[in-house]
Amino acid sequence: MATQALASESRHTMIETVVQRERAILIVVLVLVPVLCWAWLVVMAYDMYGAMSGPSAWMMTPVWDARHVALLCAMWIVMMIGMMVPSAAPTLLIYAGIMRGSAEGTRAALRVYPMAAGYVLVWLGFSIAATLVQRALSTALVLSPMMTLVSPVAAGALLMAAALYQLTPLKRTCLDSCRSPITFITTHMRPGPSGAFRLGIDHGVYCLGCCWTLMLLLFVGGVMNVWAIVALTAFVLFEKLAPFGERSRPLSAVGLMTAAAWLITR
Repeated sequence: MATQALASESRHTMIETVVQRERAILIVVLVLVPVLCWAWLVVMAYDMYGAMSGPSAWMMTPVWDARHVALLCAMWIVMMIGMMVPSAAPTLLIYAGIMRGSAEGTRAALRVYPMAAGYVLVWLGFSIAATLVQRALSTALVLSPMMTLVSPVAAGALLMAAALYQLTPLKRTCLDSCRSPITFITTHMRPGPSGAFRLGIDHGVYCLGCCWTLMLLLFVGGVMNVWAIVALTAFVLFEKLAPFGERSRPLSAVGLMTAAAWLITR
């Protein structure tokens, strides 16, 4: 009985600590998770474009069984979390602040974690789809061992598709939602942890609608090319967070079209 009482008291103390320091813990999580993802990506990319005898050695397998496909999917998941969580951080912080100031008090701010889980779940789904696409491209022999499209025409067509999508009303709607976190939260907010989880899914869907074509450009620049990953992450952050990010859509479309034309005609 004494042991159970001590365990219960320890859990109660831990919960109180988390509640009291939830803001600091949230900031640490939002910084630490992307940093860990990027650290893994850099190590993987360095080995992949080098000896391929370390963390990326499994990519050399001649037989893609369930284990290797799962590793490939894990690679996509880590990459998407590292790329997309930074752009979602302001929305998560604003939501936690709104909950912190609600009648329920500080404990309600902990619902930011179910919200984050819903957001990550959407990108987990995208990662699974991207894994299947990559395996299909590899099986069709249109993807190089460095995970880039071997056909300049195919790469150019993907760039052109991304350029045209930048100009669509759907892209603008999704980007506006990502750029207006307070409006999004107040419009889609639901009560309880399950409501927070659904809010995260909604945000993830809008974010996916904003960025899915950009993420597919990894097949042009190299799925594990660190510079391609950095460039896409920086552009996503600029589009979503910069004061004039929304106005960059036509310019980015022109840039992508120019790159497509260069690839196809070079």
